[in-house]
Order: sequence, then structure tokens, then C-alpha cells
Amino acid sequence: QVQLVESGGGLVQAGGSLRLSCEASGRTFGSYVMGWIRQAPGKEREFVGAITRTGSITSYADFVKGRFTISRDNAKNTLYLQMNSLKPEDTAVYYCAASQRWVPGSVSVYDYWGQGTHVTVSS
Repeated sequence: QVQLVESGGGLVQAGGSLRLSCEASGRTFGSYVMGWIRQAPGKEREFVGAITRTGSITSYADFVKGRFTISRDNAKNTLYLQMNSLKPEDTAVYYCAASQRWVPGSVSVYDYWGQGTHVTVSS
């Protein structure tokens, strides 16, 4: 089991950047595939991106390709999401999640979730 805590959300103007972090408890962080999922007001959760256990492979939703970058530091038990060129439509609660399986694009594959961090992008 792993516990996840996100941080780094906030209010930013369109075109700006934010870096989200997700700190994991326990010694098994490196055994999980990690993902970022977001949920905008009134909408369902949607896949943002994912990274393999070693960080060698990443996958992104089309709407963030070229703008967002996922990385991880297994020594620090931490997952990151660097978000650049933010748009008002990126406004959402961003969740990090852990899975035992690599299924890019899936939201349902994740077993453990953080509480989420709010990102608001103003126009």
C-alpha cells in the first residue's frame, strides 16, 4: 500500500507554469506505475499522463503533449508534473495515483489516489 500527497497547485495566469509534486509514503514507490489524472468542475476524471516504474517511458494525453512533463525521483519517493503554457481549460483538481499495471490512458487502472491539488488558470 502507498499513501500519496500532492502539492504545488494554485492560481496562475494563462501562459504561466506550475510544478506539481506528489510525495509517496513507504519504501515501495519505485514498484508502482504512477499517473496524473485531473477532474474539472462538472466533468469526469481524465487521464493526463503516466510514467513507468523506472521513469524510462512516459505517456501523455493529446491535450497536454508538448506542454506537460512527468518525472519521478524514486530516491525521494516523489512524482512531479511540470506544467507549462497553461490554459484556462487546464483548470482542475489534479490527482496523482499509483498502479501495478502500465495501461496508458486509463483512469480505472489506478489503485491508490492522493487527495488532489487545485490548479486554477485565469485568462
